[in-house]
Amino acid sequence: MAEPPPVEPAGREVRDRLSLWDRRPQPAAPLSDRQTDSVLEMKAAAENLPVPPELPIEDLCSLTSQSLTVALTAAVPESTEDVLLKGFAVLGMEDERIETAQQFFSWFAQVQTQMDQDEGAKYRQMRDYLSGFQEQCDAILNDVNSALQHLESLQKQYLFVSTKTGTLHEACEQLLKEQSELVDLAENIQQKLSYFNELENINTKLNSPTLSVNSEGFIPMLAKLDDCIAYISSHPNFKDYPVYLIKFKQCLSKAMHLIKTYTVNTLQNLTSQLMKRDPSAVPNSDNAFTLFYVKFRAAAPKVRTLIEQVEQRSEKMPEYQQVLNEIHQCYLDQRELLLGPSIASTVTELTSQNNRDHCALVRSGCAFMVHVCQDEHQLYNEFFTKPTPKLDELLEKLCLSLYDVLRPMIIHVIHLETLSELCGILKNEMLEDHVQNNAEQLGAFAAGVKQMLEDVQERLVYRTHIYIQTDITGYKPAPGDLAYPDKLEMMEQIAQSLKEEQKKLPSEASFSDVRLEDPESCSLIKSGSAESLNARHQTTISPADLHGMWYPTVRRTLVCLSKLYRCIDRAVFQGLSQEALSACIHSLLGAADSISKNKTQVDGQLFLIKHLLILREQIAPFHTDFTIKEISLDLKKTRDAAFKILNPKTVSRFFRLNSNNALIQFLLEGTPEIREHYIDSKKDVDRHLKSACEQFIQQQTKQFIEQLEEFMTKVAALKTMATQGGPKYSLSQQPWAQPAKINDLVSSTYKTIKTKLPSTLRSMSLYLSNKDTELILFKPVRNNIQQMFQKLHALLKEEFSNEDLQIIACPSMEQVNLLLSMSK
Repeated sequence: MAEPPPVEPAGREVRDRLSLWDRRPQPAAPLSDRQTDSVLEMKAAAENLPVPPELPIEDLCSLTSQSLTVALTAAVPESTEDVLLKGFAVLGMEDERIETAQQFFSWFAQVQTQMDQDEGAKYRQMRDYLSGFQEQCDAILNDVNSALQHLESLQKQYLFVSTKTGTLHEACEQLLKEQSELVDLAENIQQKLSYFNELENINTKLNSPTLSVNSEGFIPMLAKLDDCIAYISSHPNFKDYPVYLIKFKQCLSKAMHLIKTYTVNTLQNLTSQLMKRDPSAVPNSDNAFTLFYVKFRAAAPKVRTLIEQVEQRSEKMPEYQQVLNEIHQCYLDQRELLLGPSIASTVTELTSQNNRDHCALVRSGCAFMVHVCQDEHQLYNEFFTKPTPKLDELLEKLCLSLYDVLRPMIIHVIHLETLSELCGILKNEMLEDHVQNNAEQLGAFAAGVKQMLEDVQERLVYRTHIYIQTDITGYKPAPGDLAYPDKLEMMEQIAQSLKEEQKKLPSEASFSDVRLEDPESCSLIKSGSAESLNARHQTTISPADLHGMWYPTVRRTLVCLSKLYRCIDRAVFQGLSQEALSACIHSLLGAADSISKNKTQVDGQLFLIKHLLILREQIAPFHTDFTIKEISLDLKKTRDAAFKILNPKTVSRFFRLNSNNALIQFLLEGTPEIREHYIDSKKDVDRHLKSACEQFIQQQTKQFIEQLEEFMTKVAALKTMATQGGPKYSLSQQPWAQPAKINDLVSSTYKTIKTKLPSTLRSMSLYLSNKDTELILFKPVRNNIQQMFQKLHALLKEEFSNEDLQIIACPSMEQVNLLLSMSK
């Protein structure tokens, strides 16, 4: 095969120039990344072009396997000759033969040119097709531009017409606005003038001789007059403002005068009619009081409407408030004129009926005034709708008539029971029951009752002080008051006989059902705890527990405190209770000493213990603090400073101008001190009770084992001397510690316990009558006896031999415990 022809210089030059476009690093026409990717994709697609079907089969072997990929996939024609003929027919080379490489290259160039033309044909066809569309779009665009020009012309014409129309519309609206403003101005002027024009109409009505405040047109005329005054007062810039305001005020004064005259005449006529009745009738009878209220209630509708109109306007204008005050004053004056004499006569009548019963007098008088206050408030509400403090002032004045009558009687009452009952009536029945349930109507009555209650409380406190001084502190006991234990034994015998009679008689109610208890005691103890009451009824009641068997000062003290507890203030009660309890304790101490002298010391101690227990039990329910603070002036420093200044050695230092000046030292160091002391009556009772119990325990212990205590004291002294360097001792060699003498000592002590213990337990049961209390009180005595015998046993085992112990014959602890077990 011949060599390919050399490339023409022109084509080489073109390729060289084209290679400069993308040469690195300075390309003549640099491509973007996207353009570069597009070129590479086109190149990759061009590399895989299919083999032309016109290519002869003989030449297929000269091609690479890659180029044959597509050709081999085609169906093999029936004969090679037919394929070649068809390919050359397409190329117009049916009569030519390819014998040389030059011919093949020419043929190949033609084939390539034909393929390029065939490939670009569809693009040229699409270009022609799109060019047709472009021409059509240009035509449409021209038509649209023409239409837009026409529309723009129409818009300019529309804007011109719209502007003209808007101008005309605005002009019409302005004319309508001006017309409305003129109409409103005319109406406003007419409205303002209407208030001024009403002056003539109102003057005409007020000057009319036929005008009545009860007529239908009076209240509307009054409302119109108020509106005119309010309007003119709110526009002080008007030209004739002061003139018309004065004229309207004059009209208002006339109207107020008419209302006041009518109301006052009505009230005065009612009073005069009631005062002119038959003078022989009893003025304070129930019929008279009923008539006083019935007449006024019947006349209330006549003036209530006018008064209500005045009340509604009283807050807006001072003229109405002034008229309302005058009507109030007139009404209250008329009521006082009617009620004053009637109430005074009724109180006098109640006083004469209950002259000796102060409680009934206070109760009935207060109940009467309660009804008066309630009726007056109800009657006032029939005339008026708004309250006034003047009504309470009138009622306080009326209640004062009752107070003036009751106070002289109260300050002469001397009995605490009466005064405490009066406190209960005023505080509980009147203030807590009546006043709290109707505080609005009974405010004036409450003020009078509080003043009366303060007087009663003051009198009660004063009489309590005197009662404590005379009946408790200054009480002189009668022989029967100190007849202990005789009176207790007598009451016990009576109770025993009643029990025996009750066993003999059937269980039905009879005289034997009477138990040893006192109703006054029950009423006195009812404020105590439920536990103490239950315990008291479950056990046999001791004669000492009967209220009548209490020592008189104890009974009086507790009765006095029970009367005072709910009647006076807590602070005052604390002071009085401290004073009463102190006086009661002092009287009990004196009574116990007298009983101890007349009977035995045990009786005096148990008497004191029992009554102190009663005191502690009975004052426990009083929920108050029995502590009071006393302030005293300590003049000790003043006394010492005075002694210093009176010392002759200090006379020469009177006028020294230094710290040694005696006068200055007196002024600085001689100031008296104020000290505060707190006194607790409950603790005082507990302290005396503890002291009495300790004395009883000590006395009983001494009574039973006094000889043993003396013996053990001698032994302890002997041991003390030996430990301090004295001579050694042998207890059995001491003359007072011989076994025989110790035997006599132990036997005497055992005999004393055996003989005296039952009487002691009997006395404790008679006075205390409470197993728990008896056990608590006797337990320390029993412990002392047991401890003493235990010490004695230890000493005897340590100091004596078995033969001596047999001679001594000291009772064992089991024997001692058995002897003492009867106390359980």
